Amino acid sequence: METILLVLLVMVLATFLAGIKIVRPTHRGLIERLGKYHTFANPGFHWIIPFIDQMYKVNTTEQMVDAQPQEIITNDNLNARVDAQVYFRVIETEASVKSSLYNVNDYKIQIVNLARSTLRNIIGTLTLRSANSERGKMNAELHTTLKNETANWGIIIIRTELKEIDPPKDVQETMNKVVKAENEKIAAIDYATAAETVADGVKRAKIKEAEGYKRAKVLHAEGEAEAIKLVNVAADEYFTGNAQLLRKLEALENALSSNTKIVIPSGSELINVIGEMAGVLPVPVKTETTEARKQDRVPSPVY
Repeated sequence: METILLVLLVMVLATFLAGIKIVRPTHRGLIERLGKYHTFANPGFHWIIPFIDQMYKVNTTEQMVDAQPQEIITNDNLNARVDAQVYFRVIETEASVKSSLYNVNDYKIQIVNLARSTLRNIIGTLTLRSANSERGKMNAELHTTLKNETANWGIIIIRTELKEIDPPKDVQETMNKVVKAENEKIAAIDYATAAETVADGVKRAKIKEAEGYKRAKVLHAEGEAEAIKLVNVAADEYFTGNAQLLRKLEALENALSSNTKIVIPSGSELINVIGEMAGVLPVPVKTETTEARKQDRVPSPVY
């Protein structure tokens, strides 16, 4: 009798332990009883009847599935190797968790297949060049399609990312050559623009230099004209009718400017002209007649 009670106690204890279920905060649970939905399990401790109840746990954190690389023919009849990633999560509500299990058979596989077929439809309408340059547009279109198609699966598509769009090797080499040629063209244009800028600067500098030289010549000519005018005025005032004397004065001026010593006769008219121009009265010339007269006026001594 004691043995039977011990066996029953062990069976009850084992049954109790088998019915204990712990749901983590990152999951939600669905409890079915005899194959029919019974209750929703939030994070925490739960106990179910073994062999009668069954709990299915669903991960509600953000997850990622790889759409796996595939060869797609573009609109310009080129094969492109395309791969994408889809980020999603199951919504935590009871209805959404139920939909993720009861409305779709293995939503991860379904998302992968849907993403692959959507990529074929999108890239099939684009050229390889436009497919590489319009990744943002393709991501947006893929995200919209997946979001609409999975609306009743109890999940939300967070984002999609195109991992690669690789053309065949020979096409990639040709594209690299085209890009290199375009870069060299841009560099040549930039170099030509810089050289043109330098040449324009040199041209402007020479123009400025020529304008300065021209201005200096004009000022020099104006100075010479003013000097000639002053000389003419002086000539009209002091040397009217005395061209020969003017010429002598100019020769004297040139000689004095070079520190040349010139002896001028005391009776020359040039002395009087220079003195008059300097404000000095001419020195009267003593003649023999005047000296004789002075001697005649002196009384003779008396012996």
